[in-house]
Amino acid sequence: MDNKAIAYIACSVDGYIAGPGNDLSFLEKVQMEGEDYGYGAFLDTVSCLVMGRNTYDWLVQHADWPYADKEVWVVSNRNMPPKEGVKWYNGPAENLLKQLKNEQKGNIYCDGGKLIQSLLQAGQIDSLIISVIPILLGQGIPLFGVLSSPQALHLAGAKSFSTGLVQLHYTISKS
Repeated sequence: MDNKAIAYIACSVDGYIAGPGNDLSFLEKVQMEGEDYGYGAFLDTVSCLVMGRNTYDWLVQHADWPYADKEVWVVSNRNMPPKEGVKWYNGPAENLLKQLKNEQKGNIYCDGGKLIQSLLQAGQIDSLIISVIPILLGQGIPLFGVLSSPQALHLAGAKSFSTGLVQLHYTISKS
C-alpha cells in the first residue's frame, strides 16, 4: 500500500481554486453527465482525508457528506463539536500528516487551499493532481501561496478532456 499525501484539487487557468466570496460556480463549466474526471478512481486509492476547516464548512453547507466510508480529519484552530465520521485536529497540519504516515494509513487525500499551502511549505505533499478549468477568474482564492523556496515538480501524467479541462499529475521532488 502506498503511503503518500496527495493534493487533488481544481483551479482556474490563472490558479484560483474559488472566485471572490468562495464562489465555485466556475466548476460548472466542465460538469458533464457521467464524467468525474477520475475522482472516483482516485478516492478508491486513499484510506483517509485531511481537509481544512473552510473546505469542511463548504461541504456540509452545499453537499451531502461524500466520505462516509473514509476516515476524515479536519484541521481547525477552533474546537468543534463531535460529528460522526469526522475527527478534529487542532495543531499544525504537517504534524497530523506525519502521524498518519507513521501509522501506515495508506494514501492521504489532502483538500483545501490553506491546508495544501501549509503542507507544501512544510514539504509534506508528495503528489499534486490539479484539474485546470479553462477559465480565467482574475481574482479569488489562490491555490498556491508564497513558498520559502522553490519546489521542483516532476510530471507524472497529463490528460485532456473534451470539456477543455486538463488534469496534471505531478510528484514533488524531495531532494
